[in-house]
Amino acid sequence: MSSLALRSTPIRLPHARWARLISPVLLVAAWQLASSTGVLPERLLASPATVVSTALDLTREGTLPHAISISLQRAAVGFVIGAAIGIGLALLAGLSLFGEHIIDPPVQMLRTLPFYGLIPLFILWFGIGELPKIVLVAFGVAVPLYLNTFAGIRGVDGKLAELAQVQRLSKVGLIRHIVLPGALPQALVGLRQSLGVAWLALIVAEQVNADAGLGFLINDAREFLRTDVIVVGLLVYSLLGLITDAVVRLIERRVLVWRRGFLGS
Repeated sequence: MSSLALRSTPIRLPHARWARLISPVLLVAAWQLASSTGVLPERLLASPATVVSTALDLTREGTLPHAISISLQRAAVGFVIGAAIGIGLALLAGLSLFGEHIIDPPVQMLRTLPFYGLIPLFILWFGIGELPKIVLVAFGVAVPLYLNTFAGIRGVDGKLAELAQVQRLSKVGLIRHIVLPGALPQALVGLRQSLGVAWLALIVAEQVNADAGLGFLINDAREFLRTDVIVVGLLVYSLLGLITDAVVRLIERRVLVWRRGFLGS
């Protein structure tokens, strides 16, 4: 085996994955120590032990599962709508110069808008019910998914289009067999980003006139200075984001098996 091949072979340490847990465990231990010694007062931040106890109590009462189910429903509906819009616009803009000139400039402008700046308009347009929350999540999903899918379509090797002409593929065949597979890696990157933004958008959306969900739970806890409940809500948001990201990474490994060497797996 050549030295180049040896250098290109990834080195895997047997305990590398477990080593990544060291810093989080030390951080939690320091947090608990600071709380136990009084350096970090409970009124500012509840201890890890208190947070775990509160999470168990809220779960037994059914409060936390109900809040999670409401937030998941909002995130799922907003994600489906945003993904359909983002991918649809990317296909229109990526497959046509005319579509690019019409679609890309306003999307590039919209991507710089902060979520909080959109809330007053959404309340005026859609009221204070569920619709503005779903629209905000859909907006957060559509933009990064559009940007990455569009970049993936435009990044497809032009020689493949020439091959399609030689094979006399139709326009639909070109899109199905050349464009979409070539754009898929970048589109999956956009999917991971859009899922992360979806949870951020949901956190913002549920801070405004929500009567259920994790955001409502956090807001209600803030009124009573319950930092333990606030931390539980934030941790659940984080765990949901990590779970959805892990699902997309699993899809990447299955769908992009031909790029296994590039993915380092």
